[in-house]
Parts: sequence; structure tokens; C-alpha cells
Amino acid sequence: MRAFCLFVLLLAGPVAARSVTDSAGRVVEIPDEVQTVFAAGPTAAVLTYIVKPDTLPGWPRALRPEERTYIAAPYRDLPETGRLTGRGGEANLERVLSLRPDLIIDFGSVLDTYIDLADRVQDQTGIPYILVDGRFEATPDALRLVGDILSVPDRGETLAADVEDTFARIDAILSGIPEEDRPRVYLARGPDGLETGMKGSINTEIIERAGGRNVADDGGATRGLVNASMEQVIVANPDTIVTWDDTFYPGVFDDPLWAGIDAVQSGRVYLSPVEPFGWIDGPPSVNRMIGLIWMAGLLYPDQWTSDLRDDTRAFYRRYYHVDLDEDELDRLLEWTDGRPPR
Repeated sequence: MRAFCLFVLLLAGPVAARSVTDSAGRVVEIPDEVQTVFAAGPTAAVLTYIVKPDTLPGWPRALRPEERTYIAAPYRDLPETGRLTGRGGEANLERVLSLRPDLIIDFGSVLDTYIDLADRVQDQTGIPYILVDGRFEATPDALRLVGDILSVPDRGETLAADVEDTFARIDAILSGIPEEDRPRVYLARGPDGLETGMKGSINTEIIERAGGRNVADDGGATRGLVNASMEQVIVANPDTIVTWDDTFYPGVFDDPLWAGIDAVQSGRVYLSPVEPFGWIDGPPSVNRMIGLIWMAGLLYPDQWTSDLRDDTRAFYRRYYHVDLDEDELDRLLEWTDGRPPR
């Protein structure tokens, strides 16, 4: 019976009308007008929401109350869809088919594992599946590609140009600063601050893009997220620590294990906002752009002189489709002062 149901749904699927080449080089037939997108994971959901929110039938995880303020009203109550990729993901194809999307989008790695998954899901469901390169440096290309796929090329181009402008501003600053003179940064994840991302990880590439040196660097031998020891952090001795964990942050200044680290002694431990999405990760999607602006100001306050309040208001309007009032903006930016609004 299950196979018959899938077959019926396949017969009712969208009619392909044009071909696109995704970031993995796959040529995929998609409908001329894509009305509904199933986001394979959180990164794709953020990208799709930013480019064309009307195509999103739901969130991989339903929004929490504190996140809803920072999402435009029509999309705050979208249902939970589950996910096909990422941590905790499982391929629930029946759920995908029940939503009858015109297209599946994944945003992140385009390596063989994800190509295999995309091909397999596409074959099993008949729904076209697009892979979009999620590397930070590729963000402008991703916005242009998805803008074209969703028939909003002007919006894709506008956002891509905005990202390129931010990258260019940072590059202009870094052009006069030798690598060895740049801040040495540690990303502290988890309540004990000892989970981090190695240099080159998608979870920490924001550090390097902002002009910091990730101290979690073994020359490329290890990639991705790792658990560091306290001894390794002490030896690395970062001068700047960034975190979004509001359990780790308040305790780090009184913890004798962290007391000798330069970043703690100089007060350069910073807490990033996380609403509606993390500013530096969680997920590693286009949401990182406001985090990049914030981090550039932390690392190079004399050269990056724009006002964070103005930048935040503009970003949330341009990318998240919301106009924050003064109270909402205050609550959001309290994170950057080390006071998460709980």
C-alpha cells in the first residue's frame, strides 16, 4: 500500500520546465515556477526564508517563542517539517511527500555524501533536489543561484551584492594587517566552552572571514567540531573568545581554569545573539552575515566604525523581513553586552 501511495503522489508531482545546474554540477529539472520548497535542513531553511519566504511550508524545527519576534508574522507559526540532513536528521520521505513540495534545497556541503543523498531522494520521490554550496565565501553565489531558482533574481542579486560589499570592507581592513598581527580567536561552544571548531570548519569559518586567527589549528590535520582539553586552550592562549552559550559566558570570568587566559584577563570574551538564528553559527547559513559584521567590529574597532545598532536594524529588515522596534532591538543587543534576555 505504501508503494502505491508514493506512486500516486509521484504522478501528481510538478511538471519540470527548465534545467538548472546546482553547486555540485548536477543538472536538475525544476518547475518553471517553484511554489513550495522543502528545506533539507536548518541552513537551507534560513536561505529559503531570506530569499523567498512564501515558498517555505515549514521549519525543520518549529520556532521557539523567543525566536518568533524576529521572524515576519506570516511565517512564525509555520509547522515543523523535520529534516533530511544535518545533526539528528533522518530521511523521512513520507513526510516530504506529504508536503508535496516542488523542490528540495540543501545548503551546505556538496561533497559526494550529499550528492549521493540528493540523487537517492530525487530518484525515490521524483522531487527535484538542489545542492547549494554553503561555504561562507560562496554566499553571494548561493544567493544568486537560489534567487534565480525561485524566480526572484533581483532579490538574489541585491543580497549577493550586499554580502560582497561586507566582504570587501573587511578585505580592505585586512589588506594592511599581516596575518601574524591579527587577533587570536577561540570559539567556545557548550556549557564548559571546550567544544570548538578547527580552522577551516564551516562552524568557525566566520572567524577567519572576519580577520581573526582561529587558535584551533593543527595545520589542517583535523577538521570540523572537536572537544578541546582545558590544557589545549591554556596553551593556545587566545586573546579573544566568542561564544553564544549563556551558561558558559557568565562563569568564565570567575573560573580559575580560565583565569590565566589573555582573553579573560583583558575582558575580551564576547556573547553573540542567537535569535532568531545564531550570529556566528547555529545554523551556519546566511544568518552569519550579521555575526560577521559584529565580529569585524570586535576585532577591528578602530577600522570598522559603523554603528552595530544601525547595522542590526538594517540586516533584520533586509534579510529577515522584520522592522524591529526599539525594545526589540534593545533586547536583541543585550546579548552583545553579556546579558541574554531570558
